[in-house]
Amino acid sequence: MGEDVGIRTFTREDRARYREKVRRCLDVFAEMLRESRFESDRPTTGLEIELNLVDDASMPAMRNADVLAAVADPSFQTELGQFNVEINVAPRRLAGTGTAEFEEAVRASLNAAEEKARTVGAHMVMIGILPTLRPEHLTAGTLSANPRYRLLNEQIFAARGEDLRIAISGVERLATTADTITPEAACTSTQFHLQVSPARFADYWNAAQAVAGVQVALGANAPLLFGRELWRETRIPLFEQATDTRAEEIKAQGVRPRVWFGERWITSVFDLFEENVRYYPALLPICDPEDPAEALAAGDVPKLAELRLHNGTVYRWNRPVYDVVRGRPHLRVENRVLPAGPTVLDTVANGAFYFGLVRALAESDRPLWSQMSFSAAEENLHACARHGIDAQVFWPGLGYLPVTELVLRRLLPLAHHGLDRWGVDPTERDRLLGIIEGRCLTGRNGASWQVATLHRFEGEDHVDRPEALRRMLGHYVDLMHSNRPVHEWPLP
Repeated sequence: MGEDVGIRTFTREDRARYREKVRRCLDVFAEMLRESRFESDRPTTGLEIELNLVDDASMPAMRNADVLAAVADPSFQTELGQFNVEINVAPRRLAGTGTAEFEEAVRASLNAAEEKARTVGAHMVMIGILPTLRPEHLTAGTLSANPRYRLLNEQIFAARGEDLRIAISGVERLATTADTITPEAACTSTQFHLQVSPARFADYWNAAQAVAGVQVALGANAPLLFGRELWRETRIPLFEQATDTRAEEIKAQGVRPRVWFGERWITSVFDLFEENVRYYPALLPICDPEDPAEALAAGDVPKLAELRLHNGTVYRWNRPVYDVVRGRPHLRVENRVLPAGPTVLDTVANGAFYFGLVRALAESDRPLWSQMSFSAAEENLHACARHGIDAQVFWPGLGYLPVTELVLRRLLPLAHHGLDRWGVDPTERDRLLGIIEGRCLTGRNGASWQVATLHRFEGEDHVDRPEALRRMLGHYVDLMHSNRPVHEWPLP
């Protein structure tokens, strides 16, 4: 959820000062781009996974403070809800066995954390939306203690001036309201980070946008919310609605939402930061003492603190990131479309497919985005979120076709080529892409397994929905710990 902030209120002067400072940061960022001051010689990849906490009865456990104290590992951090934590995995290069090292590191960290979480009565679950979550679990009282979250909650509702309305029509229908942003905490995701040079940033971001729908179709793992079967990746519409600062009249005026796919292919990373500054008022107008222009003139690397903070409150599905590590600035594409889980192995396979595919597309002689409208990419995202692995998508030269057919015929070979370009070990490449192939051939991912298991308990065992959800989640957690890829999971 971004950087920590303290408790405070904001004046009109704060907002005016912050707007001026953000624009100054943007000018300095433009100058840095012109002068090519960015680290890009040895690009790395990164991974973040948001986790849910449950008790022994598979119900949400509001114990993240206790769990983090027990785990005592700085790679684990707080998240929006008291039933959430996040693990940040150290960046690595993909070359050689980098993907296997990711898998080994995440499994070791999660297994160690799970052992310690059990000592305070909690268990960790990698899943897009916790199936046993109920509306009473998402209140102001279940926000995490970090002041940033309460401040964000206050600012979003001050901007809206009314309660949130959440309405999702899928297999079943859900219509509810909320007086806090806590429903956003139901959305637990996996984020892949890819460091790129300024010169190639637009190609990689455009490629990530073009394949976002396919990623969601293959990785969908959030079909249930508040006991209702909705979209196969309900996380997408829920997140879009749960952080919406716009009242209905403002939406009707065409004001852009803060959870945003975008509206055009880009030619430079500057396009994205400039849009964020031009279109979105500040939610957290907090100024840093640094003058970025003076820092740059003195030969230092400016933090661009205001620009980074503002960027963190615009929730693009593929977000641009400016960061400074060991005194060197760099740029990353943060891919945010995928849910958490089901297993660490599935997560790493999703990453291999994504990293390979975007590299192949970014280096293509004829860019895909020159053949495909931006609106088609956005429509693919929502079609895939709604229908998951059974979705139909549009692809240049092929028209509309099943997403599994597209992956098997066209995209897996591209991902294979892209991983070769990254220098990934061939055995690792084949192992991980074989998991993506297996999902396509079986038609099974996390969402389809959850729904089939739920229907099995309801139809054959004749248990009610809450008990069926609890039982399903219990089986899910056991299989998650097996690290067996989800397309091989049996039904109970």
